[in-house]
Amino acid sequence: MFSKIATTKSTDSYWDNIEKVKIKIQSADAVLIGAGAGLSASAGFTYSGKRFEDNFPDFIAKYGFRDMYSAGFYPYNTLEEQWAYWSRYIFINRYQNAPKSVYHDLYNLVRDKDYFVLTTNVDHCFQKAGFDKHRLFYTQGDYGLWQCSKPCHHKTYDNEPMIKRMVAEQENMRIPSELVPHCPVCGAPMSMNLRADDTFVEDDGWHMAADRYQTFVSGHKDLNVVYLELGVGGNTPGIIKYPFWQMTCENPNAAYICINLTEACVPAEIKRQSIGIADDIGEALTHIKNRFAEQTA
Repeated sequence: MFSKIATTKSTDSYWDNIEKVKIKIQSADAVLIGAGAGLSASAGFTYSGKRFEDNFPDFIAKYGFRDMYSAGFYPYNTLEEQWAYWSRYIFINRYQNAPKSVYHDLYNLVRDKDYFVLTTNVDHCFQKAGFDKHRLFYTQGDYGLWQCSKPCHHKTYDNEPMIKRMVAEQENMRIPSELVPHCPVCGAPMSMNLRADDTFVEDDGWHMAADRYQTFVSGHKDLNVVYLELGVGGNTPGIIKYPFWQMTCENPNAAYICINLTEACVPAEIKRQSIGIADDIGEALTHIKNRFAEQTA
């Protein structure tokens, strides 16, 4: 088991680390990005506070909800009300752009590198920022996809046209009954393609992305690889955090970089190969970008 060392944002050491990150990315043979919810939060996709209050005042007034995420698991009495909530939720988190340029800044840092992205985020921000979809593995699903709730078959369905209709046509916290989605095979209600339990559908696209990820990892395991972890918390460390630690430990040529506002920890076992930056991700990426700009000026 790895033992963690917390890092803090402090004057000289912070700027030294920004410079080190710039150098590591610049000299890397490849960059493997591991992204969690903190990255989207830094980009402005917050799930509580003003953004939640502006978009869901009626649901807050009726149920006393405090954040978008927990409200999504509420047992609504009807599918019409459930999809009134979820259609708004999906619309603002999948079909609207993030308020801040964090994903674009990240793309500009790695666009000319041999990169791949492993993410638990389901908001499609990477593709909207220009990342190659063949270099992305969304392990936990996609807000833009539906699946059978049973599920009776392993296929997913794009939901954009119907979601936009639901948002436009809902009244009094309900969508028209004819817009409630049902499985075209068995007739059961559709559900979101999000990994919440054992009904999650891993469709053909999911498996192809998983294969591409494994090919990238195995093809670079002995090279000068930067494992760049951004905004990953402790809920599912076995997907990104622990594998990144392990791969860094097994490869003396690798570097592990963790940027996280509250959880920028590095394991003692790979401290020599690691850089931890406790800062807002968008702010840190701006500082790194500026260092690149200074070099080319």
